[in-house]
This record gives sequence, C-alpha cells and structure tokens, in this order.
Amino acid sequence: MSAVARAASATSSRRWTGLGFIALAQLLIALDATIVSIALPSAQAALGASDADRQWFITAYTLAFAGLLLLGGRIADLAGRKRAFLLGLGGFAVASAIGGAAPSFAVLVAARAMQGAFAALLAPTALSLLAVTFTEARERATAFAVYGSIAGSGAAIGLLLGGALTQYLSWRWCLYVSLPIAVVAAVGGWFALPRSDHKARPGVDVPGALLATAGLAALVYACSNASPWFGAASVVLLALFVVREATTPEPLLPLRILADRSRVGVYLTVMCAIAGMFGAFLFLTYYMQVVMGFTPLQAGLAFLPMTVASQAGSWLIASRLLPHVAPRVLMAPGALAAAAGMAWLTQLRVDGGYATLVLPAEILLGVGISCVMVAAFSTATQGIDPREAGIASATVNTAQQVGGSLGTALLNAVAIAASAGFVGTRPAAIVHGFAVAAEVGVAVLVAGAIAAALLITSGRPLTRA
Repeated sequence: MSAVARAASATSSRRWTGLGFIALAQLLIALDATIVSIALPSAQAALGASDADRQWFITAYTLAFAGLLLLGGRIADLAGRKRAFLLGLGGFAVASAIGGAAPSFAVLVAARAMQGAFAALLAPTALSLLAVTFTEARERATAFAVYGSIAGSGAAIGLLLGGALTQYLSWRWCLYVSLPIAVVAAVGGWFALPRSDHKARPGVDVPGALLATAGLAALVYACSNASPWFGAASVVLLALFVVREATTPEPLLPLRILADRSRVGVYLTVMCAIAGMFGAFLFLTYYMQVVMGFTPLQAGLAFLPMTVASQAGSWLIASRLLPHVAPRVLMAPGALAAAAGMAWLTQLRVDGGYATLVLPAEILLGVGISCVMVAAFSTATQGIDPREAGIASATVNTAQQVGGSLGTALLNAVAIAASAGFVGTRPAAIVHGFAVAAEVGVAVLVAGAIAAALLITSGRPLTRA
C-alpha cells in the first residue's frame, strides 16, 4: 500500500471513529430528554416540591434548550466546532453532577436549566460536525442513519434506563448517568475529531440572540402553561427577531437559510413528527403505569419495541434509500406511518391489552419517525456553507425541541379537557382523554406529511449512472 493510500485509509478510519463519539454526544442529549420523566415523582417527594412547582424539573431544561439553540449554533461557527463540542460536553457533565447532588428543588431546577444551556451548544455542534465530515452521498447516508437512529430511539432508551435506575438505585442516578457518557465522548472527541478551521468574525448578534431566546422561551412557556399572554409575547418577539436578522450585517440566523424551500419543509415536518412522538410518549407512559399498573421498569421495558422499530427504520429503510431517492420520498410516508401509529392509539381503552393496542402503535411510530429524522438531519444541512453549518444544525434542532414542547403541551391540554368532560370512572376518563388527544396527534402528523410532500423539493443526492 502506498503512503498516499495509507494516509487516506487513516483519515477515513479517524472520521468513522469520530462519528462514534459524536453519536455518544447525541445519545447524551436524547437520553436526557426522557430519562428524568419516570424519576420525577421520586424527586418531587425527596425534595418536597409542590405539585405546582414540579413541572419546572422538565420545563427548565426545555426553556434553556429551545431558547439558546440558535446562539449555540452561532458560537459553534465562531469558536470552532471541536472546541464547542468539548465545552458543551464538559458543561453538561458539571450540570449533571450538580443536579444529582442537589440538596433542594431550587438547585435541581437550576442544574436542569444549566443542562439545557449546554445541550443547546452541544446539539448543533454535533450535527454540524457530522455535516462537514461526511460529504460523499453513501457515507453521508450511513453517518446520518447512525445519528438519526440515536435521535429517534434515545428517548425510548431514556425511559427504560430511567425506570431501572429509579426502581433499583435512586432518582439521582438519572442525572449521574450522564457523567461517564460525557467523559468518554469528550476524551474520544479530543483525539478523534479534527481541529476545525474558522475565521474570526466581528462578533455575535447579541440583540438577535436576546430576541430569539426570549421569543422561543416565551413560546415554550406558553405551551407548557397554556398562557395566551406569553403566546402573544412570543409572536411579537420572534417578529422583531426576523426584522433584526433582515437588517443587521452579522445576523445570528441568516435569513437565506430560511429562504430555501426544502429546508423550511424539513423544519415543519420535524416539528410535526416530534410533536407526535412526544405526545405518544406522554400518553403511553401514563397509560401503562396508571391504567395498566406497570412498574417504572416494566413501563421502560414496554417501550423497547419502539426502539427496535426505530433502529430497523433507520438501518433497513432510511440508510439504504436515502442515497437514491428524494428526501420527501422517505419523509412523507414516514410521517404517515407515524400517523397510523397514533391513529391506533385512538382505540385505547381501560381493559385493553399491551400486545393489541400499544405494541402496534409503537412499531409504526418507531419506523415512521426514524425515516423522517434520518432524511431530515441530512437535508437540513446539505449544500450549506461550512461556515454556517452550526447555525443550520441549530435551526433543525430548534424545530425538533420546539415541536416536542408544542406537541406535549397541545396534546396534554386536549387530553385534560376531554377527560374533564367525560362521564364515568377516573381510569375511563383518563383513557378517553388520551384517545381524543391521539386524534389531534394524527392531524399533526398528517400535516407534517403534507409539508414534506409539498415543500421539500430537493432531489436525490446520488445520481445513478
């Protein structure tokens, strides 16, 4: 083997090794989205939090994550992706340690917000590293299949791991478990990831960052708390953000990124897909534990088929088809498959069985969402200027995070309203609320499929001879 061939082989090997550590970072983020959900009742009881305050265990993370993603993406472009990657992992690890050792609920909430802030730096950095590292169509499809499968299944893995840790150790280990993952990803990334070249720019668009952060935070808060005032405030703030970005010479989010029709279609489809998935997690978690009487560990195990289906969708369908078909050929049918899974949940009943009602829905949701996400991650960053890969990645992550928040808030509100108006036993009312909300979830996912079919016009990335 010649010296040139050996050098090329070493470079290729290093890229794939780097992918492993990027995937670990994505796993860290995906796990943290759900691992604490099953631990919430135990944490609330241990720290004496009220029912009114307990929501902040989840909301503090969501607000910081969604509100700071665009700023995190810009920092990745300015400071260098490898540096931002290591900083994000280090900060996330410190925040996890503080949360695990929290002596009070206030400290725990502050640690969760800190986790969200560093996740907002880590998520777009990891995706942009992937986008600029893998540019050849076949390799890119494989790399994004790895990334997309973790993004699609990490939430279910988090529910399983959260149930086991809560039941056999302590809720605190749902936070501590992030430490070894972050350390391994940081050490491996230090050696495997190339040093990113970047040119210094005049600075960060601070007013734009403040408007985007405040607007997205207000939107997430409005959805979490059903506050029309915060909803109106978010509209005003985000409108001012658009005006700011259109007039400043150094925008936080260059509007040309949103001028691409396919990219906007990706963002809308991702929002709808993740809204449906998080709604399903919410319903199924409560249905299995409150109605069916599952323990936390049993509920976590019951989510495993969704994880397997997600992996199958990523590897057996998406990664094989992505180099050869237009993205919407994967994304639109994927969203429709997920809609079919949500439609299955409209049949939930008190005396229903796991094998007949829950399992088919999990399989359809897992396969469908994975097909959407693998294609979405690749398309959202395809053809972008490498200097703006971070902000493009941050935008698709923002769509994902806001979609989860909107979906959870909307479908939960629908479920509560439907349950309140139902005449019957409490379990029957709860299940009725879930079934009605699932109908709304079907509509959201179908809207995502329509957005993919009509707006995403990108062609297949690989031209056959």
